[in-house]
Amino acid sequence: MTQKKEIAKILLNVGAVELSPNEPFTWASGIESPIYCDNRLTMSDPVGRKQIAQGLADIIRAQYPQTTVIAGTATAGIPHAAWVADILGLPMVYIRSAAKGHGRSRQIEGKIDAADKAIIIEDLISTGGSSLNAAEALRSEGIEVTGVVSIFTYELQSADETFASVGLTYTSLTDFGALAEAAQESGAISEESIGSLLDWHGKLKAGLLK
Repeated sequence: MTQKKEIAKILLNVGAVELSPNEPFTWASGIESPIYCDNRLTMSDPVGRKQIAQGLADIIRAQYPQTTVIAGTATAGIPHAAWVADILGLPMVYIRSAAKGHGRSRQIEGKIDAADKAIIIEDLISTGGSSLNAAEALRSEGIEVTGVVSIFTYELQSADETFASVGLTYTSLTDFGALAEAAQESGAISEESIGSLLDWHGKLKAGLLK
């Protein structure tokens, strides 16, 4: 079994994937989706979260060896960033979606300086908007961003374009295709639902849904 499918099974087994074709979820980007992937639930799976953290750490070692600090996005990326930072023996910070309106009014919490090279850890990537926001926050402090790693990606062209527009690369442990395949094989999602899900994803990738 490939690692992508193994991670997809972890998400399915912990109940992180929810389908609602009749009452779709609305993403932050405004896109209506029949599927919601709540990777926060992986925090409650001691075995699964260790496998996820190790997988993310392995990606950073192999593809972003120059990284000196792990930066988790608030809120879902924070615990995974902490576990990865522990594995790699690196400092960790986290990035708010916006600067807080009191105290020191910081958007980045934790110790970081201009000599650091930060990798951003996300729980998932849809359109890439939250990753772009996090990268901008780091770069505004003079921090070099080495890239973005995530647990899951919806494999959208719009995300690829977003990352390319700001000169960032990203890598995910698993993706929509592996998730759909694992769900179909395990019977976690009915054949009828799989068909409608693949149809929705195809239209979204083709830019037919907004």
